Amino acid sequence: MDREARIKELVSRMTLEEKVSQLSFTSAAIPRLGIPEYNWWNECLHGVARAGVATVFPQAIALGATFDESLIQEIAGAISDEARAKYNEAIAQGNRGQYWGLTFWTPNINIFRDPRWGRGQETYGEDPFLTGRIGAALVRGLQGEDPEHLKTAACAKHFAVHSGPEKLRHTFDAVVSQKDLFETYLPAFKALVDAGVESVMGAYNRTLGEPCCGSTLLLKEILRGSWGFKGHVVSDCWAIQDFHRNHKVTPSPEESAALALNAGCDLNCGCTYPELTVSYKKGLVSMEAIDRALTRLLRTRFKLGMFDPPAEDRWAGLDRRVINCEKHRDLAKRAALESIVLLKNGTLSNGTNLLPLDSSSKEILLVGPGAANAHTLFGNYYGLSPHFVTILEGLAAKVRDKFGVNLEYRQGCLQYDENHPSNVPFGVSGSTDLVIAVFGLDGAMEGEEGDAIASDSNGDRDRIELPPWQTAYLRKLRDGGKPVVLVLTGGSPIAIPEDIADAVIFAWYPGERGGEAVADIIFGDAVPSGKLPVTFPASTDQLPPYEDYSMKGRTYRYMTEKPLYPFGFGLSYTQFRFTGLELSSKTLTPGGTLDVKVELSNIGSRDAEDVIQLYISREDRTGDEPLCSLRDFRRVRLPAGTSLAVNFRLSSSAFETVNAQGEQVLLPGRYRVTAADAAPLPVSRERGAPAPLSELVTV
Repeated sequence: MDREARIKELVSRMTLEEKVSQLSFTSAAIPRLGIPEYNWWNECLHGVARAGVATVFPQAIALGATFDESLIQEIAGAISDEARAKYNEAIAQGNRGQYWGLTFWTPNINIFRDPRWGRGQETYGEDPFLTGRIGAALVRGLQGEDPEHLKTAACAKHFAVHSGPEKLRHTFDAVVSQKDLFETYLPAFKALVDAGVESVMGAYNRTLGEPCCGSTLLLKEILRGSWGFKGHVVSDCWAIQDFHRNHKVTPSPEESAALALNAGCDLNCGCTYPELTVSYKKGLVSMEAIDRALTRLLRTRFKLGMFDPPAEDRWAGLDRRVINCEKHRDLAKRAALESIVLLKNGTLSNGTNLLPLDSSSKEILLVGPGAANAHTLFGNYYGLSPHFVTILEGLAAKVRDKFGVNLEYRQGCLQYDENHPSNVPFGVSGSTDLVIAVFGLDGAMEGEEGDAIASDSNGDRDRIELPPWQTAYLRKLRDGGKPVVLVLTGGSPIAIPEDIADAVIFAWYPGERGGEAVADIIFGDAVPSGKLPVTFPASTDQLPPYEDYSMKGRTYRYMTEKPLYPFGFGLSYTQFRFTGLELSSKTLTPGGTLDVKVELSNIGSRDAEDVIQLYISREDRTGDEPLCSLRDFRRVRLPAGTSLAVNFRLSSSAFETVNAQGEQVLLPGRYRVTAADAAPLPVSRERGAPAPLSELVTV
């Protein structure tokens, strides 16, 4: 009997109560039919989470900063290895509890539209194209290459138009234009559906008046209608309860359950779907609707092999030996190295850059609350590792083998609040050659509602500036007259005074080996190559109102004020140069393609990697069109003194614009194709990046 016939036969033998018992995340066992219990709620945002020891990779926003699809797919493959190993051992022990399954509610592909959002760290940044490409790579790595035999099941969340405020997420109605909806908020979801993602999670909020987990527009018309999605839809946790308690769109639990099920939400993370027995008896849902949802869920479980004989399990050989193995730990360090962004590298009196450090720095003062804080390594949704290396530990190990270099450490100031007024701030002694200051944020200061226990705004930030007590202490360090290397940790843009440090490194939440990676970059054992997946505004005052979901004034595509650092930006220890941008044609017809070739040269003295970014902008753009849009990218490695010609192929769809009706249209006119390693905006400050090259093409 084939799979679909087996599913149909199982469904036909279930009672109403048995069917409904399968539609909640804690699906009950049905022994008479050979159906074991199953908990659908599992997490692996940057490593298997909440299930004991696992390899802890850099946080998702840091993975976005790598601009490296192959790396992300390799990381996801490692995560799925560990997930299968955990599942195999859990099943052998009779453990079918939460966080030990194979259906993972990741990735979060919401657009990081406002840097105040505490959960922005879970995303891949502000750009729909980058988010779609990185997210699709993660899906391929988690699910494997065989869509009918899933290694694990990934989930695109939160569908849709969901990015804060956290304190309003259970009541908020995200009112957006059709243009913003289809140009910014939906493309990454479409990319993951096209990549075969197995499930989609609805959001807590309403969008255009409808609760997302019961939205006819989102779930019926777009997801299953226009896009042809065949997998299952799951609610965010207790989101369906919000229908009657907070959104007030239904008067009772049974009507909330009916609204969600009829719209196409198959699985309830929460406590509302048991009311479907009442909904059915009241005529609010049909047996056909219940069977349809049940069929989709059983299909996912069959694809995961949960009903196959053990001898047919292709991943049965994965066991605890693969969990947090040396290969995966090395991969975590590689990811950290590729993600860390060098934002500033000032020059010394002798004309050389401050970083990387050389042997002349004998007395180094390490200071700051983030240096010894393990919470700066893992952000939110994390596993546990016996190999966490803080920045303090990474630097200490690095100087251990550097004869004559002395590292002194002082915390200096508190992470979350001002020092007690009776304490005089520790200053810089005359013998100090250099200060390394580790400041910024951790998961207690930004994150999901309820998790960020040091946040005054339910995990969000009211202001994006570095906390004032940290800024004040850094000013005190600057008064010492010694060079300062500032290492910032966090999962979102942090606005800092431009003169606060001589060199600035943004480390994100860099994972279990993050301290080693930071030390390698500071001392030049690795060359920084991360790029910002989000714009860093100069101040909170540059931001539109947080509750406004219009894209006007937001992200590199619509921001008209000068940022502190632009999207895509990141310095190196070598020098790159773009030359010879060539287009295969000066004209492009609808349905056609354009080949783009650009040569990248490493004219510096260090072997290094760079990310070539390809942007499109329309010369005669109207005020509601993007300033420019990322349309392709490639990470390349170049030995010092060498050049490489890199080829891209753009379809005519890369030049399309979304109109006021939300339709993709190809407008006639001249378009600028630009190769750069940061968004080529007229207000950007390149700060040492190679000059972009551009050519015009007529459509």
